[in-house]
Amino acid sequence: MKEALKEASKAYKEDEIPVGCVIVKDGKIIARAHNRKVNKNNTLYHAELIAIDKASKKLDSWRLTGCEMYVTLEPCPMCAGALINSRMSKLYIGTKDPKAGACGSVLNLLSDYKFNHKVEVEHGVLQKECEKILKEFFKELRERNKNEK
Repeated sequence: MKEALKEASKAYKEDEIPVGCVIVKDGKIIARAHNRKVNKNNTLYHAELIAIDKASKKLDSWRLTGCEMYVTLEPCPMCAGALINSRMSKLYIGTKDPKAGACGSVLNLLSDYKFNHKVEVEHGVLQKECEKILKEFFKELRERNKNEK
């Protein structure tokens, strides 16, 4: 998760929502990414989707069986669906997303439905650190927006 937090810091510096992600296979990081949707002007550029794309290219397979994802913020429905479809084995989440989380907060796509693949999930990995970077980002953004008015 520390490596995912490094990715979140990169997003923060790029004025993106600070979400970072790494994918691990056999104990080694095979992909890393951070949110890029603002800078790319594209809804699909979530950290999880970018990392899944990189991991698939690295393994030359759409199936990421045996891979584990570490992400600083609970995935949204789009990303949770990608986890299922990519056959990710395990997901480690830093902090929950009470507004858009699809792995236990708002809904749970990973366990409440009868999909053909189940992703094992662990919540609260370095939770305080993951919450802190998000809170700092949004506090700074609110202050900046207030000063621009």
